[in-house]
Amino acid sequence: MSWIKWIGRQVREAYQVSDKVARGKAVETLEVELGEMENVFSLLVLGAFVGLPSPPMQISLDLMPHMERELIKMTQEVDTAVTPISRLFSTFDIG
Repeated sequence: MSWIKWIGRQVREAYQVSDKVARGKAVETLEVELGEMENVFSLLVLGAFVGLPSPPMQISLDLMPHMERELIKMTQEVDTAVTPISRLFSTFDIG
């Protein structure tokens, strides 16, 4: 009877470990997705910097105080624009 409890305990521990790993991966994936959504939003609002049609100027000016972090991130992304596919592959652990 004791070995059945031991097996049950081992199965429960293995499940808990795999659950923690899966949750950690999910959080990392969501953070990457959030970052990409912020990039898209920045391009929609500040698209004139890269030649995209931009929203009316009043909307862009109203949002400008809230876009400081995105502006900094966009200038940093220009440096890594050469390898966006490799960054995506490393994020999703492909290959």
